[in-house]
Amino acid sequence: MRLLRYNVAASLDGFLADAQGAFDWIPDDPAVDFAGLFAKVDTYLLGRRTYDTVLATAGPPFTPGSRVFVFSRTLAPGTVNGVTILRDDPVELARSLRHEEGTGEIWLFGGGELFATLLDAGQVDRIEVTVVPVLLGGGVPLVAHITKRSQLALVHTQVYPSGMVALHYNVLAAEGAAR
Repeated sequence: MRLLRYNVAASLDGFLADAQGAFDWIPDDPAVDFAGLFAKVDTYLLGRRTYDTVLATAGPPFTPGSRVFVFSRTLAPGTVNGVTILRDDPVELARSLRHEEGTGEIWLFGGGELFATLLDAGQVDRIEVTVVPVLLGGGVPLVAHITKRSQLALVHTQVYPSGMVALHYNVLAAEGAAR
């Protein structure tokens, strides 16, 4: 089964972006291996607001040839510049992608609401949060409202020179997880 991971940076108080939607508080730490991170991924899942943010910044960081799916209730379904926009059930697509052959990973690329939906449905295998040493006091939460607890097992930590701390957890209740 292919790995679906939620990999994000968050403030110490649990926000992905500040109250204005900005993430300029995330330091550019040269010790973070973005090339290695992106090299493992062949499929990206995004919510519409995260997609809008990606488009408004320096441009999509996605690996050429990768599949990108955006879930939106407001954008017209279809394909735009290689990005597939869907109104379909994200749980069914995630389940289908996880059961495909291959070793490429699926990156849930931001989106606290999409994360909550997929986590509740048992479709998230790993949660990777890089905690940034800043308190924002409000903004876009790391996770929207979840309907049940999710037990996690710590599998990796890393402290960066900037003071950021990466915390990687396996989701114990993920569909197909070894128990």
